[in-house]
Amino acid sequence: MTTAARAVPSRLLSQRDLDFLLYEWLDVLQLTRLPRYLDHSRETFDAAMQTCQRIATEHFYPINKLLDQEEPRFVDGQVITPAPLKQSLRVFCEAGLMAAGQDFERGGMQLPYTLEKACFAWFNAGSVAAAAYPMLTQGNANLLLAHGSPHQISTWVEPQLEGRFFGTMCLSEPQAGSSLSDIRTRAEAQADGTYRLFGNKMWISGGEQDLSDNIVHLVLAKIPGPDGRLTPGVKGISLFIVPKVMVDAQGRLGERNDVVLAGLNHKMGFRGTTNCLLNFGEGRFRPASTGALLDQPPGPAMAGAVGYLVGEAGKGLACMFHMMNEARIGVGLGATTVGYTAYLHALEYARSRPQGRPPKGKDPSAPQVAIIEHADVRRMLLAQKAYVEGALALNLYCALLVDQAAGDPQDAVREQAHLLLELLTPIAKSWPSQWCQEANSLAIQVHGGYGYTRDYNVEQYYRDQRLNPIHEGTHGIQGLDLLGRKVVMGGGAALQAFAGRVRATMAAASGEGPEWAAQAAALGHLLTRTLATVTRLHAAGDPDVTLANASVFLEAFGHLTLAWIWLDQALAAARALPKASAQEADFYRGKLQANRYFQQWELPKVAAMLDLLDQLDQTTLAMQDAWF
Repeated sequence: MTTAARAVPSRLLSQRDLDFLLYEWLDVLQLTRLPRYLDHSRETFDAAMQTCQRIATEHFYPINKLLDQEEPRFVDGQVITPAPLKQSLRVFCEAGLMAAGQDFERGGMQLPYTLEKACFAWFNAGSVAAAAYPMLTQGNANLLLAHGSPHQISTWVEPQLEGRFFGTMCLSEPQAGSSLSDIRTRAEAQADGTYRLFGNKMWISGGEQDLSDNIVHLVLAKIPGPDGRLTPGVKGISLFIVPKVMVDAQGRLGERNDVVLAGLNHKMGFRGTTNCLLNFGEGRFRPASTGALLDQPPGPAMAGAVGYLVGEAGKGLACMFHMMNEARIGVGLGATTVGYTAYLHALEYARSRPQGRPPKGKDPSAPQVAIIEHADVRRMLLAQKAYVEGALALNLYCALLVDQAAGDPQDAVREQAHLLLELLTPIAKSWPSQWCQEANSLAIQVHGGYGYTRDYNVEQYYRDQRLNPIHEGTHGIQGLDLLGRKVVMGGGAALQAFAGRVRATMAAASGEGPEWAAQAAALGHLLTRTLATVTRLHAAGDPDVTLANASVFLEAFGHLTLAWIWLDQALAAARALPKASAQEADFYRGKLQANRYFQQWELPKVAAMLDLLDQLDQTTLAMQDAWF
């Protein structure tokens, strides 16, 4: 097939790749045997994805550049967003997509989580800034479904699933940053069972907007002790529903709660997603006290933002991790799709941009060739393909673990899925954020000088992507989580479960021929080394030394994971290749070549990182402030 004939159907994502990952690699149809998904089939799954592709293409992608150029404005204490954003989100909500993964009884489609994420990938690719509002709202609703009371669910979740209310998560504070033990927002108990909150929250995505009837803030705050003081550390941190607008017992909107926008943060990317500093209880509004069950008559107007306790007092951080972990997977998926669409834009450009001649082409009067004919351009495109398709496979694999952990009938399957998900969540968030950023950089390079101009989309994608290494915890935090907690939890049970999955893939590959056996052997060698490095690091006897290079471990373990992911999906492609049509054969050969690239070019990087880790190197730890 000629280069000109290979038209890319969409510049957002590859539906063919999604089909391969879902149906040929993950065998997601196995989920339709579970009672919850008996009404589903390949046809219903495909219909949902087609709907999402259409809406994302027609309503999200066309406004992506607008949201970057006309970011939200702060006018008289209110946020003004570009009008097309509200219209696009309305289309999303009216299609029932906010509740896509919810039960039929809640107005949802009862889609498996894996399909819900595959569908949502289209919206991230269309406009990651617009998609942030429903992503946060879905996470907010899911947390309350897991930890909220029936009345809280009917009052706050149902309007979110209908798209009338949007949701946020409010954790960070100006003085605390990622150190949640240092938050100062206080929640003072009232006689009617409500609380009054006083404090400030920073970096709140979607914290103020003109897109929904109400905003449901989930706020971490500390309940003072009997002495009126806040407990140091994470003890005492509780979770509260703090709505922007109060509602009565019938769910009707009432007076403003004392949640006030103090300012907007102006970011290098994601500009269409408002990012806010919020003040709680500053006194701008003085809402009447309302009973915790919303069935008591209003009391006197008082200072403070009215909040409703979610779950038990002092257990707020455990509740919030439900949304935080879901958001980490969501950030990883967003990072993947921003890298993926940039790759497809670069691929289209490389196929259509004539420039130069091959090294053997000595005749200057000969026609120029498309730049994809140059080996170095193919190198950049192949690297992008390996990063973004590998990341998408990782994201959907983790989504399948969510489905298995929640609904598999076998206890052992549920337990192992839960262990693997805990271990891989830091990778699912951080690896796409780092390496799809590299894909974005290469997309600019493929475009040459045009790449960093606003005439092409790839410069915006690069700026949007740069936020993801910080969203939901920096690389450093993910590294500390992975090395400090996840690899040793349960005596290393999750790490051993992971090793078992990798070895199963290695065993399958070893029987497929010499090249496959060599790839399996290289992966197995580095797996053994990684397990030994974990033991060595945790035998150091000093947590500072153990964790000093946690980010290096995160990167090494991430690359090891992606090498396994690539080898496993390459096996599926190799098995399908002999019976494939000519066009399909090109697809499968592309998979095999991307796997070959990752095993040959990327996996060897792990050895150098393990060499450094095995030395228990203290260079960064020993560096002093005064020496900079």
